[in-house]
Amino acid sequence: MEIKKVTDAAFGKYGRVVGNIDFSGLVEKLAETPCPADTVYEPSVELLEQLPVFGELQTKTYGELPIQIGYCNGNNYKLNALEYHRSSEINVAGTDAILLVGWQPDIADDGTYDTSLIEAFLLPKGTAVEVYATTLHYAPCNAQEGGFRVAIVLPRGTNLPLEKEHAGGEDARLTAKNKWLIGHPEGGLPEGSPLGLVGENICLK
Repeated sequence: MEIKKVTDAAFGKYGRVVGNIDFSGLVEKLAETPCPADTVYEPSVELLEQLPVFGELQTKTYGELPIQIGYCNGNNYKLNALEYHRSSEINVAGTDAILLVGWQPDIADDGTYDTSLIEAFLLPKGTAVEVYATTLHYAPCNAQEGGFRVAIVLPRGTNLPLEKEHAGGEDARLTAKNKWLIGHPEGGLPEGSPLGLVGENICLK
């Protein structure tokens, strides 16, 4: 699979590189967060939210909406699932990482998505990107042995547990607050997770 860079024009469909913000302190603190053999996601981490960049992101990229900064770290080479939000997501690379992304309008009327449409982009260490709300994404993948660390910035409350039951149509894909999920049958997701990815469970290894 061809792996392009987030600076490539092809990434413009999915997001943009975030400039004019100093992410060096966040990248430094990410090095203190765990990097397990599998993958771990923490939506809100005090260590990261205490940094000056927190206020700058809240003001400049989210128009003063309350935000959270967490991380997705670990080791991963497979697609497994795709998710989307009703808001952009900021990814800040604490290490090199690879993003597997798709486009929400390509979801078929029956709720399925063909994984052959997925594209891969290298997110270099120290680089931040805004991933648009229409971009399908999931856990980053390793760009190198030793794992990846990526800070995840979202509106506060995103990915927290739901308070109501959801069923029927798109609503059935809602697995957490502001998180709609389409899983792959071979993705190792919990039983009962919404499925819909058809084709290969893309693997970069």
